Amino acid sequence: MSDQQEPRADRPVLNGLVALVAVAVGVGLILGLVAMVGSKVLGFGGDDGDAAADTTVRQSMYLPTPAKTDEPSGPLITLHTQDPDETDTSSTDSTDEPSDDPTAESTESESPKAGEISLQPLQTSVASGERIYFSGVYPGGEGAILRVQRWENGGWAEFPASVGVTNGTFSSYVFTGVGGLNRFRVVDSDSGTVSNEIRIQVG
Repeated sequence: MSDQQEPRADRPVLNGLVALVAVAVGVGLILGLVAMVGSKVLGFGGDDGDAAADTTVRQSMYLPTPAKTDEPSGPLITLHTQDPDETDTSSTDSTDEPSDDPTAESTESESPKAGEISLQPLQTSVASGERIYFSGVYPGGEGAILRVQRWENGGWAEFPASVGVTNGTFSSYVFTGVGGLNRFRVVDSDSGTVSNEIRIQVG
């Protein structure tokens, strides 16, 4: 009877070992399945990583297709710019320094002022009996009658000629048979304003 009961006593131990192995295998399968699903969800898969890396490389190396651009049709203009300091300096220098141009000075000095008579001859020498043409400017002397005078015997004498002022200017002529250097001037009959004299060589 004792020999028949010993195998029965060992069977529960065997059953326990089988159960432990089964539980271990089941737990291992469950853990492996969980690990595989987690790696796919989190993107740890090798193939997906390589594909993503390949896509990134392709996108970073993308070159756009070159296109021909139209050349400008309008004129090319270059604007010259100048330093405002330099402009101010040059303008100041030009204002401060006196002008060396004698023409500008003579023009300014010869310009008659209001109420002054400026007289000039057409020529400085004529033949005896030839007309002596003259002209002048008389600002502010509109309508004035200017009498011609000639230098005779150390003084100014009336000459038988006169001229009227129109638009601030006048012109006329005289002639004389007196040879040599003749000096003439004109005088405003009303105001007594006297012009400069002109010298004409006659003969």
